[in-house]
Amino acid sequence: MPVVDPAIEAYTEAHSTPPPPLLVELAEETSRSLPSPGMMVGHVEGRFLELLVFATGARRVLEIGTFSGYSALSMAAGLPPDGRIVTCDIEPRHAEVARRFADRSGYADRIEIRVGPALDTLETLDGPFDLVFVDADKVNYTSYYEAVLPKLAERGLIVVDNTLWSGRVLEEADDSEDTVAIRAFNDRVRADPRVVCVQLPVRDGVTLVARR
Repeated sequence: MPVVDPAIEAYTEAHSTPPPPLLVELAEETSRSLPSPGMMVGHVEGRFLELLVFATGARRVLEIGTFSGYSALSMAAGLPPDGRIVTCDIEPRHAEVARRFADRSGYADRIEIRVGPALDTLETLDGPFDLVFVDADKVNYTSYYEAVLPKLAERGLIVVDNTLWSGRVLEEADDSEDTVAIRAFNDRVRADPRVVCVQLPVRDGVTLVARR
């Protein structure tokens, strides 16, 4: 079941600044050529991420889960000219699409794409990062969280997608691996004395986390 009523979601899209033509093209190619196109953040969440980057003044951004690059391009638009994004994905096909569109965007010099298991990539990266966006395999959400928290800038922000999981977090009978992992992640962050968090019903649920 959708977290947000489809009519409300359509209204929010209609009352948000439209995406640039390149992102419209990217969304169309994602839907046409990649499996599970619903993993793409889309128009409203893309603008939300762009404005989070802009509002926080982030210069160093880390993304776990590139997919086709829509979110990376959205965040790049909110960066200052000297800002940089490192984005990680395990799937070479995703990286190929993301690189191709990044090269056409005018933001290619701001986006570095790493291919491989994200936890391995994270071991090679030094912080601090001003904003971290997590939107990858759900069973590793807690592992990603623990790996990036020490690399977060003092006033940095972790942004985690899909934390309402189409409402399945409320379905007690759903004991699938992904649902159990997201519930465990949500409970872990809420109880973590190191951070303050808020969960928002943006699209499929977005949780914002900052250090205390």
